[in-house]
Amino acid sequence: MAGAAIQFLAAAAVIVVAGTFLARYGDAIADLTGLGRLLVGSVLVAGATSLPELSVDLNAIALGAPDLAIGDLMGSCLMNLAILAVVDMLHRSRRKMFSRESAAHALSAMVSIALVALASLAIMLAGKLPDEFLRLGPGAWLLLLAYIGGVRLVYRDQQVSAAQAKEGPQDVLQPAGHITLRRAIVGFIAAAVVIVIAGPYLAEAAEELAEVTGLGRTFVGSTMVALSTSLPELVATVAAVRMGAFDLAIGNVFGSNAFNMALIVPLDLAHDGPLLASVSATHAVTGVWVILVSAVAVMGQIYNAESRRRFIEPDATLVALLVLGAMASLYYLR
Repeated sequence: MAGAAIQFLAAAAVIVVAGTFLARYGDAIADLTGLGRLLVGSVLVAGATSLPELSVDLNAIALGAPDLAIGDLMGSCLMNLAILAVVDMLHRSRRKMFSRESAAHALSAMVSIALVALASLAIMLAGKLPDEFLRLGPGAWLLLLAYIGGVRLVYRDQQVSAAQAKEGPQDVLQPAGHITLRRAIVGFIAAAVVIVIAGPYLAEAAEELAEVTGLGRTFVGSTMVALSTSLPELVATVAAVRMGAFDLAIGNVFGSNAFNMALIVPLDLAHDGPLLASVSATHAVTGVWVILVSAVAVMGQIYNAESRRRFIEPDATLVALLVLGAMASLYYLR
């Protein structure tokens, strides 16, 4: 067990370091190309910081542990929301992430909610849906089409918003500095490769820990593995907030949650048979928790009476408490 724990911690540390560089070069690419930070955060950075999930979960599928893979994806969504809440509580600024100033992200949040709902329904309807078509189960097909449609909606919405608010206040961001576009792209790819290499070692250690501790793959995937694979999101979110790039931070979280559900497509391709029909129904419970916590976050963004009570951010605190409640319920259902 000690060897597995050391391997788990070492792989997680490598992912953290690589995630730091990933966030730095990803933001440089956004700055140098002139792309909107909400779109970059929702797609490019979100996809990049979700590479640990892809790498870890593909290896979990290869090990014959689909519950570990789906548990990681669902659990990572919860961890991402917890990260957003904690950063929001700790960062002192008038521009809070749970406020009307960030309400533009409500559409991105709703896309992630819809995708998690589809995945949860596919899990609950296991055995009731048609068989595979072109090596993909019906749930994976729905998620693929919904993700493509959701990204298009966010892109179109940002185009309209940019045209209507050119004269509005903008984030004060640090420039890319001496980093060239070529260097940013090379650094971004290099960091992504390191994460992909470290991912399988993390999954292997988590699989051993799940067996030794008796906690089960579903619970370990939804907690330990999910927390580790969410470390790049934490690094990227903190870095973006420090730069004042709230759009990048919020877009990264909700975009990562949507991207996590889209990752079910390649995992389904790697799995023998429909993936969502082969996992525990407990994952649907996790999905319901993700939907609930995301809904609370959206309400915090669009609610008019935003206030802080002595260092306490009510909306962010509620999100954090709900995530803890979700972890407790998963422990009892393990």
